[in-house]
Amino acid sequence: MGNRGMEDLIPLVNRMQDAFSAIGQNANLDLPQIAVVGGQSAGKSSVLENFVGKDFLPRGSGIVTRRPLVLQLIQCPTEYAEFLHCKGKKFIDFDEVRQEIEAETDRATGQNKGISPVPINLRVYSPHVLNLTLVDLPGMTKVPVGDQPADIESQIRDMLMQFVTKENCLMLAVSPANSDLANSDALKIAKEVDRQGQRTIGVITKLDLMDEGTDARDILENKLLPLRRGYIGVVNRSQKDIDGKKDISAAMAAERKFFLSHPSYRHLADRMGTPYLQKVLNQQLTNHIRDTLPGLRAKLQGQLLSIEKEVDEYKNFRPDDPSRKTKALLQMVQQFSVDFEKRIEGSGDQIDTYELSGGARINRIFHERFPFELVKMEFNEKELRKEISYAIKNIHGIRTGLFTPDMAFETIVKRQIGKIKEPCQKCVDMVISELVNTVRQCTKKLAQYPMLREEMERIVTQHIRDRESRTKDQVMLLIDIELAYMNTNHEDFIGFANAQQRSNQMSKKKAIGNQDEIMVIRKGWLTINNIGIMKGGAKEYWFVLTAESLSWYKDDELLAPPPPSAPRPAVLQHCLGDVKAALTRISHFCFV
Repeated sequence: MGNRGMEDLIPLVNRMQDAFSAIGQNANLDLPQIAVVGGQSAGKSSVLENFVGKDFLPRGSGIVTRRPLVLQLIQCPTEYAEFLHCKGKKFIDFDEVRQEIEAETDRATGQNKGISPVPINLRVYSPHVLNLTLVDLPGMTKVPVGDQPADIESQIRDMLMQFVTKENCLMLAVSPANSDLANSDALKIAKEVDRQGQRTIGVITKLDLMDEGTDARDILENKLLPLRRGYIGVVNRSQKDIDGKKDISAAMAAERKFFLSHPSYRHLADRMGTPYLQKVLNQQLTNHIRDTLPGLRAKLQGQLLSIEKEVDEYKNFRPDDPSRKTKALLQMVQQFSVDFEKRIEGSGDQIDTYELSGGARINRIFHERFPFELVKMEFNEKELRKEISYAIKNIHGIRTGLFTPDMAFETIVKRQIGKIKEPCQKCVDMVISELVNTVRQCTKKLAQYPMLREEMERIVTQHIRDRESRTKDQVMLLIDIELAYMNTNHEDFIGFANAQQRSNQMSKKKAIGNQDEIMVIRKGWLTINNIGIMKGGAKEYWFVLTAESLSWYKDDELLAPPPPSAPRPAVLQHCLGDVKAALTRISHFCFV
């Protein structure tokens, strides 16, 4: 294989990585790659940014890298970046690259430090890079932050193991020099999965931050904790340099000066620094791909032949042959089931950021649309008072009652509760409509099989419709159960004594707090019984009680003040309060 063929090896693997990411699986192929591992604040991000020569990675406290980042560096005359999930869009401003990494991470993990094993694929084209592919993995942590689960350490470890346990994966173990290397998280992982040190490349950062009189010479000379591929030292920008927007090219010049001037590293200067590290990684990855290519090619060809054979079988497939099973059909049905569940539960890989969909729309029906329908059925208080009054009088007949009859209360309440059934059925209709719409959304992937798509929509929609009537019957049954027995021995029901007590307390509070102002203490409908011995019966008036006077009206005509002994409509007020309490309780029950 010539030099040109060697240069094409890394781009070839890049295309395979993109293809597998696009279909959401790796086809059981162990692709050669380099995974970057290290603890938090070990300097992984700075090393990668030095390769590119740009600030483009998210920074901050705690876990910053929360999804694997497949970084593909490609030598090119022009400088720009592309994301696999934003095909066709070129990012010229690398600040926008950082923002897109953060946004894409939040789409899959949320904004409170969650993690996800689904990688982000980023290609950077630049004349200042060598062809190289690295997988930046989350830094190891021990303490959960934000809404992270208590087992965040084991989750990150499991994610790292998915990459580093593969035989074709080289490890770039990044460790800070200003801490004990014997306790390095990166080297611990490397020793666990690569006991002979065959696949590990050591990187020592923060050499300029070591205590005075100490150095990492023995490590860099591969005498302490030796690795087959050795160690390379780098000096990254400090946090002060980053905050001060120090140029990366200036930082690399300072790095070069540090190694040339330091007495412990002067003799190693030609084998230290970011440019040398990038060159070594390019060579190591190219050689690694070359070494693993024969086995990879044989496995890929074997899988290709198997798939072609399966395709040929489907070309000659007889639909009326009962002895054959349609594997593809079963897979599509299973995928539909998974997609439908994810849309309802809200755990899909692709989250719509433009409008509500699936389960979110159903949630809005329950918590916004349905309560609104209940509010729209508010009753006319004046009419309800009349109904209560007529009900009480009709139940008493020729007798003059002293107490509020329970039958009047139950009659009025049941008539009002009956109005709740219509909004409840409307709520079921709205949810059914959203479920059917979700079915249509999930079958879009079957567009190339129109008959299958139509039949699947018909079957699932019919199943939903079959359950619709049963659901409505169940909702009506629940309301009837609530109506069958009303527990009035509850704090929500005011009762006569409490109604009288609350009325007196409110009147006293208003009178005390507003002695210097003329304000309305109470107003409402007043029923006066037995007006005149011969006339009999009762009349209703609208009254307004202020701190200065009591006035009442009939047909906009101001009447004279009533006699001091005029009875207050306590019985009517008591019953009206309990009707409202019953409606509130049943409405709350329907909402829950």
